[in-house]
Amino acid sequence: MIVGVPKEVKDKEARVSVTPAGAMALVEAGHAVLLETQAGVQSGFPDSDYQDVGAEIVGEAGYVWGKSDLVVKVKEPIEKEYVFFREGMVLFTFLHLAPAVELTERLLASKVIGIAYETVRDRQGALPLLTPMSEVAGRMSIQVGAAYLEYERGGRGILLGGVPGVLPAQVCIVGGGIVGTSAARIALGMGARVTLVDVNLNRLRQLDEIFGGRICTLASNSYNLAQATKEADLLIGGVLIPGATAPRIVTRAMVAAMKKGAVIVDVAIDQGGCVETARPTAHSNPSYTVDGVVHYCVTNMPGAVPHTSTLALTNATFPYLMRLANLGVREALKQDAGLAEGLNTWLGTLTHRGVAESQNRPWTLPVSVIA
Repeated sequence: MIVGVPKEVKDKEARVSVTPAGAMALVEAGHAVLLETQAGVQSGFPDSDYQDVGAEIVGEAGYVWGKSDLVVKVKEPIEKEYVFFREGMVLFTFLHLAPAVELTERLLASKVIGIAYETVRDRQGALPLLTPMSEVAGRMSIQVGAAYLEYERGGRGILLGGVPGVLPAQVCIVGGGIVGTSAARIALGMGARVTLVDVNLNRLRQLDEIFGGRICTLASNSYNLAQATKEADLLIGGVLIPGATAPRIVTRAMVAAMKKGAVIVDVAIDQGGCVETARPTAHSNPSYTVDGVVHYCVTNMPGAVPHTSTLALTNATFPYLMRLANLGVREALKQDAGLAEGLNTWLGTLTHRGVAESQNRPWTLPVSVIA
């Protein structure tokens, strides 16, 4: 199989979908690897590293897309890449289709086989390809939030961890999944006071044990959420419904009631965001202010730390990529029900319930189309 690795083109996206180690394994297995020149350089992998293991370096993105049976990326295609879509091409990447109506339409119209990292599941029902980037984004959210609390960036002028005699910042984390847990760990490490809100009481019990009672946990309801956001200096949005649009549980009224100069980092923005006032931003223009509250809603946060993120992501994605290359897409999906849950589009048919419900479209079970 010919595996194509185009250079990422989303704003300030510096990750790469295959490392030299991965390219070497693919070549040793008898596959060809086409890599767009400079695709890995910002992650610390120059073209020569790929050439040394047998990959072919290509000068044009169109050639990579056009000649490859399987295109593997990091982020969802943007508009200028839609022209490369063609019937039967396999695209393996983050897709985040629920809020992306136009991308969904183009994938369906072009009859692309789209497999989304974020909806692949393992045998335990977890999301193994989303998890590493959620860990990175969750940890980054506290770093970013701490920076934007500085006065020069529009924040309240608060040091996250405080100093002796001065209270540290109050951090409110909405969602107790991978993002929320990772954010809580870093916030505690930096000395902040942390409140975590989640709808799952059993998860709150787990987190109370994990953190030894050092965080305050709250059951999620409108009253508790309004109180917690009002008191927050830094609000982290980490709500996830796999494959579907995130529920906007932090309302505009809650945002308006927050302290002036408070900061919101909505990590759920890839799936539409869990804060009503959130809208997608990019690394080149990452923040804006609503009702005196600073919003940071970059849709590819881990792209700012590409070396760490690339290694963490490819550690998880590569076994699935190798399976797709060795078995072919249909057989790989048949043999691995968890990988089949990653199938979002198949030759013009939508195959993920969450995306379908978010966009009010008909859909078909993956098992039906791959059979």
